[in-house]
Amino acid sequence: MQTLLQSSAAKGMIFALLLLSVQVGARDYRTETVVTGIDVPWGMVQLPDQNFLVTDRAGTLYYADLDTGKKTAIKGLPKISDRGQGGLLDIILHPNYKENGWIYLSYSSPAGEGQGDNTAIVRGKLKNFILTQVQRIYKASPNTTNSRHYGSRLAFDQRKFLYFSIGDRGDRDTNPQNLTLDGGKIYRLHDDGRIPQDNPFADKENHKAAIFTYGHRNPQGMALNPISGQIWIHEHGPKGGDEINIVAKGKNYGWPLISYGVNYSGTKFTELTHKTGMEQPVWYWVPSIAPSGMAFVTSDKYPDWQGHLLVGSLKFGYLVLCRLDGDKVLSEQVFFKGIGRARNVKQMPDGFIYIATENNKIVRVLAD
Repeated sequence: MQTLLQSSAAKGMIFALLLLSVQVGARDYRTETVVTGIDVPWGMVQLPDQNFLVTDRAGTLYYADLDTGKKTAIKGLPKISDRGQGGLLDIILHPNYKENGWIYLSYSSPAGEGQGDNTAIVRGKLKNFILTQVQRIYKASPNTTNSRHYGSRLAFDQRKFLYFSIGDRGDRDTNPQNLTLDGGKIYRLHDDGRIPQDNPFADKENHKAAIFTYGHRNPQGMALNPISGQIWIHEHGPKGGDEINIVAKGKNYGWPLISYGVNYSGTKFTELTHKTGMEQPVWYWVPSIAPSGMAFVTSDKYPDWQGHLLVGSLKFGYLVLCRLDGDKVLSEQVFFKGIGRARNVKQMPDGFIYIATENNKIVRVLAD
């Protein structure tokens, strides 16, 4: 299986406790299963007690005890629309979670104007396996009956601003380039949902004041670069043209006016890969790998991976290590072929890397 990779600078299951093993230099990498029985584990976080909260896209939030394997469903969630690519999606903890207890969730919500649903963000506090004090942070509008491209990744930056993605909702010709509409955007808010005064479009009449960047297709990877302090994302292209981008205030990332991809039928929807005033990706994939989830490796448990970026692949069912030099991607390596559709990858507070796959499990990466 060969993947053509180009950077913008170049112009471009075995199901068991020890699931898969690969060797890099003198070091062996292997996985062990820690959570099972969740159909599509879309988002995951590690609590101070070392156990996990895991979202199942079908609409259930689980508390997963890693020692016993027991899962407890959390009550008190808002009404969730489970259809197509929608459902209960990402989850993160507030950077000051130990002090304030806030948990943030993204999901497809049927509330609001119009039939169908759209991406929503809420926060709440966990008490006795019940989500309490639930507050809506943002709800995209209007609703749409299209069931694609909810985006929904969440991240905090070093100033504790909340970033989240909403995909173009399958309407590429209307939403991504229109700043008066939701969809095809990265958003930035205060942790309580207030609009930052220095958001790029906060003072523009009729513009969506929460928008931070635009011209995106469907970003399903988002992470804080701990060295630069920048938010990095990746997003699904159509057939080809998956991208890694660095989020920069007010920038236009070009979708669908520029792209390295084509329609699923193979026909072109644009002749352009570059256009003045539009950002080039840091890296892109042709053919698509269908990226989902991303994490910067800082843990000393993985010395060969430290300082680099991990990305999950849904299409090929493996983990991609993108080797970095500052804000450039120099090359990539593939690990754990056959692990299954990798929906999420995270380095947790315990220093281990975890991969959530769509074949009912979450695995921990071990380095020998």
